[in-house]
Amino acid sequence: MNDANQDLERLDQRILQLQQALEAKDWSLIAELNRTVSGLISPVMDALEKGELSPTAVQQRLQTMQSFVTDADRQARNAREEAREALAQVGQNRKAASAYEGVSSRRK
Repeated sequence: MNDANQDLERLDQRILQLQQALEAKDWSLIAELNRTVSGLISPVMDALEKGELSPTAVQQRLQTMQSFVTDADRQARNAREEAREALAQVGQNRKAASAYEGVSSRRK
């Protein structure tokens, strides 16, 4: 296997790792893995420019990465919204508990 194909294989592995982390909703792992993506894409793009890789093969990986980014963004937004709603619910529960405490202490 030549260097260009190894570079492509490393990118494939990172894409798979990112997809698995997204499936597990492991946001910290996604952030960690994401920091190395550009370092994996750069040699693939260099190999493409030298004619060592098929444009179709590279385009497929880039499209897969774009789909991943779109999906990750959507899921992250959903997770933030769920967290916001959960925090709002906690706040409402605290207010209700405080109100109940105030009412019950007056009855004593």
